[in-house]
Amino acid sequence: MVHQKSNHRQENYAPNKPFHYIILFFDNSKANKRAGKKSPMDFRKQTKIGARINENYEQLKFGLGYDHNWVLNKHQELEPMIATVYEPTSGRFMEVWTNQPGIQFYCGNFLDGKVKGKNGVMYQYRTGLCLEAQHFPDSQNKPDWPSTVLKASKTEPYRQTTIYKFSVK
Repeated sequence: MVHQKSNHRQENYAPNKPFHYIILFFDNSKANKRAGKKSPMDFRKQTKIGARINENYEQLKFGLGYDHNWVLNKHQELEPMIATVYEPTSGRFMEVWTNQPGIQFYCGNFLDGKVKGKNGVMYQYRTGLCLEAQHFPDSQNKPDWPSTVLKASKTEPYRQTTIYKFSVK
């Protein structure tokens, strides 16, 4: 069976204020060719999420912003950390670890003010973000990518682990 498990939880530490900063610790190989140095897809240094989102860049146009998968540095164990998110107004800080090979970063490109959230807040365009640990989209069609085939096994159960650690800076 081919599977692609993920968790589509959205974060926003300052309701309807897209002031979050992010770092993604990704593999700087040809697998991340669109995330080259100085491109709006390079988040290896702390970067305000909206700082480059409107640049004239083909991949941003395809997703109406960030909605892309990055190949992570290491994915067999829960070390090293794969991402951080920081919201400076509140000081909220999130760290992420996973055993998955990729992370999908989505930034609320399809929020339109019609979805009501906690305390009646209406979620506006690009005011949320998701970091979804997962395999790569289209893995089942790429034999040299990590496999998404799930085999029946009593001795090797499927396990996917993602840890989100929250603190204040």
